[in-house]
Amino acid sequence: MHLFNALRQTLFVAVAGTVVLSSCKRDPDVTPSTAATTTPTTSTSTSTNQTVNDWILGNMSYYYYWNDKIPANPDKTLSPDQFFDSILYKYNATSNPNGDRFSWIQQSADELKASLSGESKTTGMEFKLYLRSSGSTDVIGSVLYVYPGSPADKAGIKRGDVFSKVNGTGLTTTNYSTLLYGDGDTKTYTLAEVQSTGIVDTNNTKSVTAVVLQEDPVFMDSVYTFGAKKIGYVVYNQFVPGPNGSSVATYDQKLDAIFGKFKAKGVNELILDFRYNPGGYVSSATALGGLIAKGIGTKSVFVRKEWNSTVTPALEKQYGTDFFYDYLTQKANNIGDNLSQVYVLTTSGTASASELVINGLRPYFGQKVYTIGTTSYGKNVGSITISDNTGKIKWGMQPIVSKSFNKDNESNYSTGFVPKVEVREPLNMRPLGDVTERMLSEAIFQISGTRTARRGADESTIRTVIGSSIERKAGGSNMFFTVDKALPAAGL
Repeated sequence: MHLFNALRQTLFVAVAGTVVLSSCKRDPDVTPSTAATTTPTTSTSTSTNQTVNDWILGNMSYYYYWNDKIPANPDKTLSPDQFFDSILYKYNATSNPNGDRFSWIQQSADELKASLSGESKTTGMEFKLYLRSSGSTDVIGSVLYVYPGSPADKAGIKRGDVFSKVNGTGLTTTNYSTLLYGDGDTKTYTLAEVQSTGIVDTNNTKSVTAVVLQEDPVFMDSVYTFGAKKIGYVVYNQFVPGPNGSSVATYDQKLDAIFGKFKAKGVNELILDFRYNPGGYVSSATALGGLIAKGIGTKSVFVRKEWNSTVTPALEKQYGTDFFYDYLTQKANNIGDNLSQVYVLTTSGTASASELVINGLRPYFGQKVYTIGTTSYGKNVGSITISDNTGKIKWGMQPIVSKSFNKDNESNYSTGFVPKVEVREPLNMRPLGDVTERMLSEAIFQISGTRTARRGADESTIRTVIGSSIERKAGGSNMFFTVDKALPAAGL
């Protein structure tokens, strides 16, 4: 693939999912998967380490957004994952709040690429983990959603189910990672019930076996009518244009068709449900923006990408200034002219390309793109996938290479978007799309003034969140490349 085609299709942005580095994991206890054909890090020879590390350093010195912060003499005898970690410009909430939280490396570039396109080995359910009670070390899981047709779906697991044990062992802060993500494809979940007295264990169990699954990120859509308000609603869980390995943008086309239906039905209000969307392709984000933004003209900017001072002159010389911009395209199914505002449902799992859409749309609606839920994750930077397609080096990297801005040059969401109305999801959740579901109900009220459900207070016990399976997901990338000879990386 020519570098321009690989790069210009637009930058990938996603939350670090199945990562090797504890420094950039959102769940430092998660054990990464590795390809069976790769050599374990602990047994890699020093000479092999140095070869891989030379490759890592060469690429990072050229493309990494903070390449001027890479140590002068890093230790190349370290294992590749440790070496990669050692050269990052690491985030620290106090001393370096603008540092890197997101770059990662994996031992198998093939697995990395598959996961970035929504394909992974999974039971088919996403969940959030909480401390069972304040001060406890016991952990419970709450099912957020289940992929249709997946093993979890076939086993009868549904959104709102709560589980307290895996394979007969109670989840705790010290064992949950091993039980949930450790060896063995078959897991047996023991369900619990949410009662007025607290969480009560049951004898009800569900056994599921993980399979390699391609998730359709366009989860559901609906149109609701409240008086003169025609509200379009879409649940979109990952910015991926099409299935892994496919050249057809199946999922982008599906979104286009949904907005065609919205337009035909006269939709004049829009709710985007990004609460479980960790990011993905900017090309898909821009395609979605083209269906929503008002007043799209020639070269209407959706995203501007700022790269480091080393690579920027070379990119600009070779490809021109348009390389750094993603422009909106007016689409036949655009509904922007009928909209005065947009509502987006968010949680801490809403990240990257999801946040880029919020930021990118705001200038087109006079900043009236509102969020409901909880504060989003805060990722205003983008990454690329770098692999060695000679086959000699099996590792794959996903380093941060750029920072994202909208048409008004705004990029001030590194701490996340704070919601207009804070709404927390309860443990016993209503189905997605149910107008009495807490977050959707609040958005409908904000739009129409109609309460579809009693606005109850959030649970009296605010449970401590300790992790989520969403944090292990990646988004998608169309930037798999080796270094182009026209843009040589140092040391290669």
